[in-house]
Amino acid sequence: MAEESHRGSVAEIPVTSNGNLDQSPETVFHRDSYPGGPGGPGAFNISESCITSSNFASTTEGIIESGLYKGSASLPTSPVAPVAPSSAVASRLARSSSDSQAEQGAMKTQPKSGAVVLSDDLKNPAMEKLDLVRKWSINTYKCTRQILSEKLGRGSRTVDLELEAQIEVLRDNKRKYQSVIKLAQTLASQLSQIMQTQRQLGDAFADLSLKSPELHEEFGYNADTQKLLAKNGETLLGAINFFISSVTTLVDKTIEDTMINVKQYEVARVEYDAYRTDLEELNLGPRDAATMPKIELSQQQFQIHREKFERMRNDVTIKLKFLEENKMKVLHNQLILFHNAIAAYYAGNQQQLEQTLKQFHIKLKMPGGDTPSWLEEH
Repeated sequence: MAEESHRGSVAEIPVTSNGNLDQSPETVFHRDSYPGGPGGPGAFNISESCITSSNFASTTEGIIESGLYKGSASLPTSPVAPVAPSSAVASRLARSSSDSQAEQGAMKTQPKSGAVVLSDDLKNPAMEKLDLVRKWSINTYKCTRQILSEKLGRGSRTVDLELEAQIEVLRDNKRKYQSVIKLAQTLASQLSQIMQTQRQLGDAFADLSLKSPELHEEFGYNADTQKLLAKNGETLLGAINFFISSVTTLVDKTIEDTMINVKQYEVARVEYDAYRTDLEELNLGPRDAATMPKIELSQQQFQIHREKFERMRNDVTIKLKFLEENKMKVLHNQLILFHNAIAAYYAGNQQQLEQTLKQFHIKLKMPGGDTPSWLEEH
């Protein structure tokens, strides 16, 4: 009876399995289900009730106890109609979603595209060397083919008759100047040996002059003559060495520098003829979509080597002109020096020989003059 009276004072309302209230019309609390009606003793005011949990209730039920109403913030008292989103809001949300997806895609793809750009911009030294080797191989092949075709008489070569004649004269003069230098070096070596012999002979005559009183004057004259010849030989040797040094500088530096330009000119000429022949062969062939790019590339290479060939030809022409002027000045002075020194030596004119050395500012190296004395060292 107590349990029935307790249940009479409360009302039960079902809830869903997740604990939320079922707001459907079928589960709404019926006020007329209890005796007494709305005004009866079992009736209660829903506004004065609150929802609590009970220990003896099942897990799928909620107990509504009657009591003082203290207010509830969980559920509204009036039903709320659902609001549908407008088309403008929907379009804005869709646009923002698509923009965010595009940004995420750009961020994902940016490192890959950036890496490709960097790899294109940064030059790889290994690839550069490989490209240089490839260009060098192609150029060497073309030049070798051109040289072989010229030697076999099947290829044509560009010839500047005036320039080629000047180059040939220069080569011939260089060989002759080198021969003169070798002969002058031989003369200087032999003169040095003669001077050594003359010194020894003068010392021998001087010794005999002291030991032979009856022939003192005769031995003395010969001793003085040999010593004078040795002294004049030193002066002549200084002039010859200066002549050798000057002509050697002319041949090994001035002429050799011009010959380097001549070699570069000849290489440029071979390259020019090689690419000229290659262009002529392509022009004789068919002109279609496959061969036109090759013809244009060959035309560009031909123009580059043509400009290089003309530039080197002008450089060689200028070099030969300046070399001829310098050679005339140097050889003019050196030949006068050599002639005057030899003539004065064999004429026995010591003053003329010394004057020749002073004229060309030649200083003789005294014997033992290369090594400093003890006083100079300390």
